[in-house]
Amino acid sequence: MSLVYGEAHKQTEINMAFQTDNRLESFSLPIQRMHYIQVDSVQRWMEDLKLMTDCECMCILQSKPISIEDDAQNELILSSQYSVWDNLQLLLKRAWIISTELTRIAQKLEKSRWQRVHSMTVRVNCHVRSMINEYNTFTRHSSEEMHKFEKLLIEKCSEFTALTERCIQTEDEQILKSMKTCINETLTTVAHYFGQLIELILAHETRNLVRQIDSSENIYITESATRSLFSLTQEGAHLCRIIAKEGGVVALFKVCRQDCFRTIYPQTLRTLASICCVEEGIHQLEKVDGILCLADILTDSTHSEATHAEAAAVIAQITSPHLTFTQHLGSFLENMEEIVTALVKLCQEASSGEVFLLASAALANITFFDTIACEMLLQLNAMKILLAACSERQIVDTPYSRDQVVTILANMSVLDQCASEIIQGNGIQLLMEMLFERSSSGNSAEVAACERVQQKSAVTLARLSRDPEVAHAAIKLSCIPRLIQLCRSPTERNNSDSVLVACLAALRRLAVMSPDRLKDSDFQQLVKPRLVDSFLLCTNMEESFV
Repeated sequence: MSLVYGEAHKQTEINMAFQTDNRLESFSLPIQRMHYIQVDSVQRWMEDLKLMTDCECMCILQSKPISIEDDAQNELILSSQYSVWDNLQLLLKRAWIISTELTRIAQKLEKSRWQRVHSMTVRVNCHVRSMINEYNTFTRHSSEEMHKFEKLLIEKCSEFTALTERCIQTEDEQILKSMKTCINETLTTVAHYFGQLIELILAHETRNLVRQIDSSENIYITESATRSLFSLTQEGAHLCRIIAKEGGVVALFKVCRQDCFRTIYPQTLRTLASICCVEEGIHQLEKVDGILCLADILTDSTHSEATHAEAAAVIAQITSPHLTFTQHLGSFLENMEEIVTALVKLCQEASSGEVFLLASAALANITFFDTIACEMLLQLNAMKILLAACSERQIVDTPYSRDQVVTILANMSVLDQCASEIIQGNGIQLLMEMLFERSSSGNSAEVAACERVQQKSAVTLARLSRDPEVAHAAIKLSCIPRLIQLCRSPTERNNSDSVLVACLAALRRLAVMSPDRLKDSDFQQLVKPRLVDSFLLCTNMEESFV
């Protein structure tokens, strides 16, 4: 997800935790998802109370309005009070409840708890009818296919309820056993019809939002539709695929090419970054020359910093080395020099930690492409700019930002010319400080980021220490004692194997230059054996402490 300003942006850093193996990791902007199941149970009950009481009403009314006039009046009130997103959110919440109930029915059915199965089936029946009524209240142009699945779902739910009712009226085990198969098949059919209907509804509403964005010349309508589309992206990758399929990427880039919509570029780009977490989104971006558009935005100095930052977020998303599809990289390479230059400038002029984070994350991903990108950064004095930024605590203010910086340094350290730049910029001191990176909050994402910083700083030291001048500078700054401490103390490295391997490699490189700086026991255990043997020795130390 691409985030820079507002409350949602506070989640950007939290979501930047990567699973670390023995290689360097990259930055990928993930999608935030709404997980109702993670909400406090009392809060969930309060939120669901209205839906549950509606459900009881439906048991009596059977989805029939008291009068046509009242129903029409209620439609008017509903449409005036709630936005499209409010209505969709209510629909998604109802759908989540139905999905959860269907899962629970399957579990109770497996245990032959017939009374519970029947009561839950009645509840699902009511929720399905309520959901369909609620949806039909705020939409007036549903398709024939949607009506077809609505009818099929209601009929099958009624059949399902009737079947389970028969089960509680008999105690004959043979009859119940034979009916169990039939109920399972009906449950599967209900789930299928329900899934198809939700898919059609989401596609229909997404299509309407995309049509608004594509055709409206009113900035307020376009902004509202874009915000609703962004909210949909937060529901997960599947929604992003639907948006891409319905032309969301094409419509959003159309907005980004019109000067009259400049004030909503940040929101539009943020939505694009979210959609481009899926392959379908990136394919659509490629079709509309999206990378060229992003390059134009980044290099246009008349755009706001917020716009540049959000464009950088899209770049970070589509260049993630974790992506398994790379067809879009051809056009990216054509514009890489302009993009890299603009991103370095954005890092240098960043007015906040969030802006620096997104710009540096994009650069970090680009350095995984090819050494050409690293050579470009060297020519642009990126090393000096990044090292200087690290001394400004209000800019590089979190482990997540330091993670991006040290990723760039690690990838650039393969170049021979990099060593002198590091020494001139006081980079060895910075790498030494990064070996002490610790989480202040204890948050799992932050702890993981600290591990990555330690690992990558050790990797960078190991690579740079092939230069004697760098090695002597590192030894002078007491890197060897810290590396030994990280190897021997599991708590110092947060029990991370990747940090251990990187520290052993760096220690061995420095030990070659100055073996007298190590105690004999450290040399015999951490340097002399094969790396795998030293690794096993250090991990066994961890077990003995436990």
